[in-house]
Amino acid sequence: MVTDRLTSMANTAASSAAEVASGAWATVNVLHRLGLTTPVRPDRLVRMAAGIRHWGMGAAAAYAMGAAREPDRVAVIDEREALTFADVDRRSSIVAAGLAERGIGTGDSVALLARNSSAFIVAMVALSKLGADVLYANTGFAGPQLGDVVQSEKATAIIADDEFADLIAEHASALPYVKAWVDDASAPPDSIAGMVAAADGQPTPQLPSPGRDSRHVILTSGTTGRPKGAARGSSGGGGLSGAISGLAFLDAIPYKARGVTVLAAPAFHAWGLGNVTIGMLMQSTFVMARKFDPANTLRLVEKHRADTVAAVPVMCQRMLDIEESPDTSSLRIVALSGSALAPTLATRFMDRFGDVLYSLYGSTEVAYVSVAGPKDLREAPNTAGQVLRGVTVRIVDENDQDVEPGTIGRIFAGSGMSFEGYTNGDDKARLGNLASIGDVGRIGDDGRLYVEGRDDDMIVSGGENVFPAEVEETLHQHPDVADVAVVGVSDDRFGQALVAHVVLKEGGAATDEELRAHVKKQLANYKVPREIVRHDALPRNETGKVLKRELRETGEKEPTPENA
Repeated sequence: MVTDRLTSMANTAASSAAEVASGAWATVNVLHRLGLTTPVRPDRLVRMAAGIRHWGMGAAAAYAMGAAREPDRVAVIDEREALTFADVDRRSSIVAAGLAERGIGTGDSVALLARNSSAFIVAMVALSKLGADVLYANTGFAGPQLGDVVQSEKATAIIADDEFADLIAEHASALPYVKAWVDDASAPPDSIAGMVAAADGQPTPQLPSPGRDSRHVILTSGTTGRPKGAARGSSGGGGLSGAISGLAFLDAIPYKARGVTVLAAPAFHAWGLGNVTIGMLMQSTFVMARKFDPANTLRLVEKHRADTVAAVPVMCQRMLDIEESPDTSSLRIVALSGSALAPTLATRFMDRFGDVLYSLYGSTEVAYVSVAGPKDLREAPNTAGQVLRGVTVRIVDENDQDVEPGTIGRIFAGSGMSFEGYTNGDDKARLGNLASIGDVGRIGDDGRLYVEGRDDDMIVSGGENVFPAEVEETLHQHPDVADVAVVGVSDDRFGQALVAHVVLKEGGAATDEELRAHVKKQLANYKVPREIVRHDALPRNETGKVLKRELRETGEKEPTPENA
């Protein structure tokens, strides 16, 4: 028995050593492919190391390293200006000193309510230099939501674009307020631009080490309830396992160091912020516009020879609708996340722009889970892709027991990047160290993950389970349909019935019966929508997710004569 136990221990140790060695080798390969192992001048390498030693592992260190390595390299371009890494490093020190004069310091929670611009980046880096926590507020918040969030997350100050001044005055007036973007390009003293202008010609402030890394508090979308804060450390948390998870993500999407990224996704969102984090560590140039415009996004790709666009799926649909054809041949990656990618959209987008789509599946709480690359999306357009190295996924039934491959169940996932619970003390349902994503799905025979939809979106109609995504994809295949969302509403006969909310393409003339017949040709009768509700556009939040609660309220109303 002792011999067996020693043998087992030896085998376990050997397996662990092999896993560590394999992970280390994979890490080196990823770093080399990213271009992060290129030689650096010794004097610059010393200054880069000093940046890490002084600032820790957050945004402050990333831009200090960029300023040490290539100070004149452009870090961010917005509608008004282009800032180098040295510019961002200096400006963020000036702003950090200004915030400190206003009483903001290490450990404070500061709300950042700003659209994509250089001011967003400077503010984020400045807070990192203070060791303050950053609360990323949604630019689509109504006033009461903003007030609720800054109170529940105990914000001590707010940095916000001046377009939100009235909201702040009404719902967060007690907080010190510093303006980020100012619409008229002036530089008032209470703004980032004003602080920088006042320091013109003066030495860069020498700030003490904050002694801690900032926490980044990302708010859930609030599409199913009140937004909640999910906190992570500056490096995503989890030490070595967190680093391995992050590198696995970088291995799945072929980013390159010192590239050019058009950041179309909002930077306050988990996906936009993830790309900011990736890009600043790889010393990439960000090209930003405060509001998404599909034609302008394509023009920015052409103008700056961008190799990457970071977006959400609905943006791809809008780019496809643009008739003009800027030169986008420089594109290698269109990285998507934030909401479901319709299979037909993936195929149509790649047919026009090339095999450049990489769709990431994850959530604010569990971070990255899987990535579907061009090969996955060509072979299985409805897949969420391959589960990333370093991520554990379990598909379980209602009793939390693992289901057989191919069987639909609830998805639980975890990695070194996962959060540790909401800032208000709540948590997701858990299985050990794995957290519920809130979706249902399956592992296919091909080993890929397939997501069928939200577990609370499942519709039980006449005793049959219906997942809206299948019906939505079928309607997407109709040539007249531009956008669609399917919800369940109460029904006296079947318990629940399906209602399809449809946006037709310009010139589309399909009738309700033609759309229902289209579904009936491909799916079972119980999956055919009871009614069709037409819209000029579906209600979506700032990150492109459809607001199905609003649609359910519409669907619960009496059917129109055409739909009856």
